[in-house]
Amino acid sequence: MKDLPRIARSGLMVALVAAATAVSGGHVMAADCHDTPNAGVDWSECTKKNLMLEGSDFEKASLAGTDLSQTSLKNANLASANLEKATLIRAWLEGAKADEARFDKIEAYRVVFQNASAQRASFISAELQRADFTGAQLSGANFEKAELGRATFETAVLTGARFALANLSRADLSGASFEGSIDFDRAFMFLTRIEGLDLSAATGLQQSQIELACGDTSTKLPSGLTMPKNWPCATD
Repeated sequence: MKDLPRIARSGLMVALVAAATAVSGGHVMAADCHDTPNAGVDWSECTKKNLMLEGSDFEKASLAGTDLSQTSLKNANLASANLEKATLIRAWLEGAKADEARFDKIEAYRVVFQNASAQRASFISAELQRADFTGAQLSGANFEKAELGRATFETAVLTGARFALANLSRADLSGASFEGSIDFDRAFMFLTRIEGLDLSAATGLQQSQIELACGDTSTKLPSGLTMPKNWPCATD
């Protein structure tokens, strides 16, 4: 560009700015990390660690790549928000409303989602080791390819949830509830706790997965699958 005449360079810059303005609907948009929490705020790639943001309204906000480690988002509104690739290590989201939010590829070891609502939310390829989903409303949530080692779903509602290709090693689903289908297609279920669950309508389950998992005589399996001889598992 430096070899172009000054007038030509000026014209090119004007054209680039005009194009950016058109793409953003009339405004040149950029994340502003100093903006206060509000619906639709753009905090993409911002650092927001160790903050108290309880009850804040982040509906449809852009929090992609945002570092929210150890931040409290208790009872916050995250409905339809985009948190793709955000960092939520040891963050608190108890009671948060996150229906249809995007949590794809988040890094969220020991994140707390107790009693949160994340119905139809997406957790594709999320890092959720030791996550606590106790009492969460997760109907229709997609955990495809998620890392869920030692995650707990006690009393969580998982109707229509998808765990295809997820790592459920030592995860505890035994206290969860759901009606109808739940997808375990090619999920890794090493010592996954499924005691007492009615999985008769589950899809994707294979005998090899059942042999690795931990159920008991009250676990109901899909037609064609049988209870392994090593059930129930020893207490971990």
